[in-house]
Amino acid sequence: MFYSGGDSARDASGTVLIPTRFVWPYGGTNVSLIGSFTGWTDHWQMSPIEGCPTVFLIVCRLPPGHHQYKFIVDGEWRHDDHQPVVSGSDGAVNTIFLATESDYHSSAQSPRLPSGSNMDVDNENFKRMVRVSENPVQEAVPRLSEADFEVSRYRVSEFLSNHTAYELLPDSGKVIALDIDLPVKQAFHILYEQGIPMASLWDSGRGQFVGVISASDFILILRELGNHGSNLTEEELETHTISAWKEAKLHLSRQMNMAVRPFPAHLIHVGPFDNLKDVALKILQNGVATVPIIHSSLLDGSLPQLLHIASLSGILKCICRYFRHSSASLPILQSPICAIPLGTWVPQFGEPALRQFAMLRPSDSLNSALKLLLQAQVSSIPIVDDHNSLLDIYSRSDIMALAKDRAYTHINLDEMTIHQALQLRQDAYSSFEFTSQRCQMCLRSDPLHKVMERLSIPALWEWLEYPLYTKVIGQKSSWMSTLTFIGVRRLVVVEAGSKRVEGIISLSDVFKFLLS
Repeated sequence: MFYSGGDSARDASGTVLIPTRFVWPYGGTNVSLIGSFTGWTDHWQMSPIEGCPTVFLIVCRLPPGHHQYKFIVDGEWRHDDHQPVVSGSDGAVNTIFLATESDYHSSAQSPRLPSGSNMDVDNENFKRMVRVSENPVQEAVPRLSEADFEVSRYRVSEFLSNHTAYELLPDSGKVIALDIDLPVKQAFHILYEQGIPMASLWDSGRGQFVGVISASDFILILRELGNHGSNLTEEELETHTISAWKEAKLHLSRQMNMAVRPFPAHLIHVGPFDNLKDVALKILQNGVATVPIIHSSLLDGSLPQLLHIASLSGILKCICRYFRHSSASLPILQSPICAIPLGTWVPQFGEPALRQFAMLRPSDSLNSALKLLLQAQVSSIPIVDDHNSLLDIYSRSDIMALAKDRAYTHINLDEMTIHQALQLRQDAYSSFEFTSQRCQMCLRSDPLHKVMERLSIPALWEWLEYPLYTKVIGQKSSWMSTLTFIGVRRLVVVEAGSKRVEGIISLSDVFKFLLS
């Protein structure tokens, strides 16, 4: 009965056996499947999905007809409320009807239907379809009314409007700032050694914070170095200051395609008493990942203090913490993500692509990945195999790995493959004590609250203390160079079992949905 291939089979009597997938996405330690097809005696062990430890899967071959089933989770008999349920001798049980062999072949011309189910038939002609009569029908997906959407959004908006950025500040800690007179090369080595993707910039002459430097700057510089007509050489990085680069960056912004959002010319920041809704909107409207929280006790704004770096993950954590024990007040939290307008999805056959969905192969060049990160204005790109199954993910912050041993000085961006770049990243951070799961995944049937909880995991660098780097103070804390962890900024939606990419949901997607 167990199945691992892609074709149907037949039993001894010649009856077609249909590959059928069962998924238990609600966690547990030991999960198994039992049903009418096991005689209600045998337990079929289910396995956790790689990257989704709370999701258990089994794929088996079943004959056509009606079947009933339940899950045994840590010794307790359970059923899935999100699947068809009937009352049986064993209480509530899930039920499924698989088509006959003739229906199996005649359905080949049926279009693929969207679904939020946790159980799919493992064949392209059957996926996301069940039969309750002679005609195929779309699987039931819980749908909320427009009123439910509006009520949920209003309550989130009200919460954010009544809480301030001050609540994002940790009990203690320091943040990092770089003097704009530091050489660019030194700045990027500091970011790499400290395991952080960005730092605020300090102008000692004006006594103000004037901007940030991030992994995106490093990408732009490397691409400029790769252009034969570039005026910036690797040797100049030794003396080329952050201030000079920022001027060159503004010039570069004017030369780039106008479809690409221009780089902010001034520092985007917030104050500790700005409400969280304004903070989130400022991040979204300016297309940045974070904003510094800056405060001055003087009326003229002099002697500013850099208090913290605000991020969408920190704000989302506040939302999750506040509504965790009152989820009934937000009806949308229980909705599967496939049932709400959230994220970017791979278009189904015959559907128009509403937004560009970027995926690359391991054999593609690193330069193609960097170009796509900039042009598509995304923070990461799924790396997939020939079947679009997820292998890894390449993020903007991964470019920092090229700072190790000055690797950027002896590579060609067009010749280095993404596979080689990922290996270089792994080698660069292999000695660090703390690492993160690279490919954070979810299923299209996962409820919104589960996705929000996972996206609210902050970056470890938000919790740690950092020294202030200037052209005068340049000492590093040696213990800090062994710590790195970039928080979850996006989840890749995959098909259970095959890990075929179906979509991607980012922090900004969640906030655009909640605040729209």
